[in-house]
Amino acid sequence: MLRIQKRTALPVWKSWLIRAIAIIIALVLNGVLIYGLTKMNPVKVYATMFNGVFGTERRIWNTIRDISMLLCIGIGLAPAFKMKFWNIGAEGQVLAGGLATAACMIFLGDKLSPVVLMIVMVAVSIVAGAVWGLIPAFFKALWNTNETLFTLMMNYIAMCIVSYFSYEWSVPKGSGHIGVINDTTEAGWLPAIGGKAYLCNILIVVAITVFMYIYLRYSKHGYEISVVGESENTAKYIGINVKKVIIRTMILSGALCGIAGFLLVSGTDHTVNRDTAGGRGFTAIMVSWLAHFDPLYMILTSLLLVFLERGAGEISTTFGLNESFSEIITGIIIFFIIGSEFFLNYQLKFREKEASK
Repeated sequence: MLRIQKRTALPVWKSWLIRAIAIIIALVLNGVLIYGLTKMNPVKVYATMFNGVFGTERRIWNTIRDISMLLCIGIGLAPAFKMKFWNIGAEGQVLAGGLATAACMIFLGDKLSPVVLMIVMVAVSIVAGAVWGLIPAFFKALWNTNETLFTLMMNYIAMCIVSYFSYEWSVPKGSGHIGVINDTTEAGWLPAIGGKAYLCNILIVVAITVFMYIYLRYSKHGYEISVVGESENTAKYIGINVKKVIIRTMILSGALCGIAGFLLVSGTDHTVNRDTAGGRGFTAIMVSWLAHFDPLYMILTSLLLVFLERGAGEISTTFGLNESFSEIITGIIIFFIIGSEFFLNYQLKFREKEASK
C-alpha cells in the first residue's frame, strides 16, 4: 500500500533535480506528441524554439526585456503572497501605474525638465499602484473581505478607467487610441544606454530584485510578513500588528506593480491602453509561486515562462502550425513543472504489511 508523507526540507540541489526531471519527461512526451501528430523531428522543433528566443542579438534583448517586466511584477506579488494575501490584482496595479505615467507624459512633458519629469513620473506611478493595492488591503484588514475576489475585480475597474482615458486622450480625437506619446520630443521616455533601448528597464528591475531579496530575507518587515503568512494567531501572540502588516505589505506590492507600469509606458511602449499589462499580472502569479516567493529564483522562473511563450510563437510561425498546438506543447511543460511541486513537498512511501498474528 502507498501512503503520502510530508517531506522535511529538501536540499536545494535535490529540489532543482526534481524539477529538471519533470522538464525532461515533459520534453519526451511532447516529442512523442509532435512526431505522432505532425511527423516532424522534435529536436528540430525544440531547436527552433531556442532560435526564436536567442537566435539573434535583437531577439536576446527582447527576451531579456520581457523577462525583466515579468520579473518586476512577480517580485511585486511576492511579499503579498508570502503573507498569504492572494493578490490577483497585479494587472490593475500595473495599469494604474502606467496610466499615471502616461498622464504625466501628456500634460507635463513640455512643462518640466527631463530629470524633474522623470522623478514625478516615478513618484506618481508608485502612488497610483500603491493606492490600487491599499484599497483591498484596507477592506481585508478591517472587515476580512475576500482579497482574491476583491483584487480580481479591481483589475476590471482599472481596465475600464484606462479605456475611458484612452478615448479622452485619443489622437486623433475619437479614435480610442492614444498612440505614441511625445514621439517627436521623446519627453518622459526612459533614455537608451549604450544604444540599448531597454537597458534602463533591465537595470531598474535588477536593482528592485536585489532590494526585495534583502528586504524579504533580512529586514524586520520581511520577518513580520513571514510570521503573518505562517500564522496570524502566532503573529498576534508575539505582538505583531497584523492589520498594519497587511496594509503596509499591500502598499509595497501595489507600488512595485506601479513601477512595472511606469517601465512599460516610459521605457517600452510609450503609450497606454487596457492591454498594456498584456496578461503579465496573471503570468507573474506563476513566476512568484514556482520560485516560492524568492526574488532570485524568480529570475529563473521568468526566463522559463518567457522562453516557452516566445518559443511557442516561433514554432507556430516557422512551421505554420496552429497556435493551439504550440500552446499544448508549452502547457504540457508547465503542467509537469507545477506537478513536480507535489514531489518537492510530499513523498510516496510503501506501507509495510502488518505482521500476521
